[in-house]
Amino acid sequence: MLDKDIEKTLISQEELRDIIASLGQTITRDYHDKLPILLGLLKGCVPFMSDLLKELDFHLEIAFMNVSSYHGGITSSGDVKIDMDLDTPVKDRHVLITEDIVDSGRTIKAVVELLEYRGAKSVEVVTLMDKPSGRIVDLKPKYVGKTIPKAFVVGYGLDFEEKYRNLPYVGLLKPDVYTNKE
Repeated sequence: MLDKDIEKTLISQEELRDIIASLGQTITRDYHDKLPILLGLLKGCVPFMSDLLKELDFHLEIAFMNVSSYHGGITSSGDVKIDMDLDTPVKDRHVLITEDIVDSGRTIKAVVELLEYRGAKSVEVVTLMDKPSGRIVDLKPKYVGKTIPKAFVVGYGLDFEEKYRNLPYVGLLKPDVYTNKE
């Protein structure tokens, strides 16, 4: 039923598995002796973070924040809002922010700056997808699963008006689905 709204598959289920396994190996090598906090930014991170956790072979803690800048549209509003703050102290801790996609970079940059202000020992970003052509701020995630073109994608946690998060792949949403919605 949801497939009818998808123009094309951008990242298949098989490719997602391969990307996440590769990220898991690299992150395990880098963090095996650090006991980091794996910080998920809700809601889009859930499928990615869940699968990534299974690929990480070291001790870690998980935490979540709900931070947004889209507020229902297809482009970032620029207004970063913390709806649910993290309840784990980050002072002198390594934090790895887990994000489904980095687009404008505003949200992630605001979270990085907040965690640094709170005294985190290090703050890095792992993102399933990076869309540098949409970047408005100076930010480069340390761990990138796949660089994608400037397009509106849904699935595997990414949504349009809270829909499509449950697609098992990442796809391009047909423009007629979201046109005249802004």
